[in-house]
Amino acid sequence: MNVAFIPVRGGSKSIPLKNIKPICGKPLVYWVVKAACGCKHIDKVYIATDSDKIKEAVENFGFEKAEVIGRSAESASDTASTESAMLEFAENYNFDNIVLIQATSPLLSSADLEKGFEIFAEEDTDGVISVVSNKRFHWDYKEDGTVQPMNYDMFARPRRQEFDGCFTENGAFYITSKTRLLESKNRLSGRIKASEMCEDSFFEIDEPSDWVIIEALMKKNGISADESLNQKLKDIKMLLTDCDGCLTDAGMYYSEHGDELKKFNTRDGMGFKLVREHGILTGIVTSEQVELVSRRADKLQLDILKMGVKNKLEVVKELCKEYQIELTNVAYIGDDINDLEVIEHVGFGCSVNSGMKKVKEKAQYVTQANGGEGAIREVAELILEAQGEL
Repeated sequence: MNVAFIPVRGGSKSIPLKNIKPICGKPLVYWVVKAACGCKHIDKVYIATDSDKIKEAVENFGFEKAEVIGRSAESASDTASTESAMLEFAENYNFDNIVLIQATSPLLSSADLEKGFEIFAEEDTDGVISVVSNKRFHWDYKEDGTVQPMNYDMFARPRRQEFDGCFTENGAFYITSKTRLLESKNRLSGRIKASEMCEDSFFEIDEPSDWVIIEALMKKNGISADESLNQKLKDIKMLLTDCDGCLTDAGMYYSEHGDELKKFNTRDGMGFKLVREHGILTGIVTSEQVELVSRRADKLQLDILKMGVKNKLEVVKELCKEYQIELTNVAYIGDDINDLEVIEHVGFGCSVNSGMKKVKEKAQYVTQANGGEGAIREVAELILEAQGEL
């Protein structure tokens, strides 16, 4: 079991209650909690705090994987090390591996954490540290008052494009096992590997000036509470749709023998195939209980088929728990009022163009195509394009 541990104190001196001070429209700690909850390799996210205000703020985020826990006054004091909070946590909770995440690194993404865990899974790896590549020339101060270069020969000064530089710890995350944490009493030990993050993540928020820099970098990267359509699509890991009115034209067709028939569109089938090939889960969630729908789902090789559903939102929440993702990672396509709750709660709620007026008003995106005319393919291509896979 992999867990994320995010320690947040209420007693910051440089920026009072900085962990819940809004940055780009959300409390600072929100961004790392979101990144951790969106990481497929993390089973549970623990936020440890001594502050009731922070506890209330985090619980209002609504992330399924997240749980706020307490921490002792000793581990939250000005002089306490982060290791003391980690060890306190390790003595009281069961897990196999732990990633320490610093709330002061809001540029951290789920993809960064997934990359870190993939490196951690490599043979002969005991720990992983997040770093950025630094091509600055470093100098060391000597006791006699002079300085000497540390990472280059000043008589053979390299050009920047030919200089390997070095890695700099950016403080975003550290991965180790519970066994090694308890044995070493340290966040890292043994054979340590580096997981490189983008150059912008060099900065941590410790002083008010850091806040200004990082908020500007977040805006430059399109990170804000009012996330752009493109950013929401980048986070999608599951594509679900209703059947009648979305995969079909909502028509009711019957043979001369009274058999019910449905008209599906082959372009939608290809849309499902394309996203599935890029690791996105696919499925149908419908109130119908019709064998024809089951046969269509089998032919499309969908990962999920839920029929006879009365409460679609509850079913989608259960699917998120099963596949260890968040509602924000789900795209859902609907057309009628029984789809409204899901459309309002998932990361990317869509209506087909032929959907009910109220549904289209609530949807974040309305397809150009009508139901049964390639609407699912349209949404699939939006997702793949945003994720750089089209």
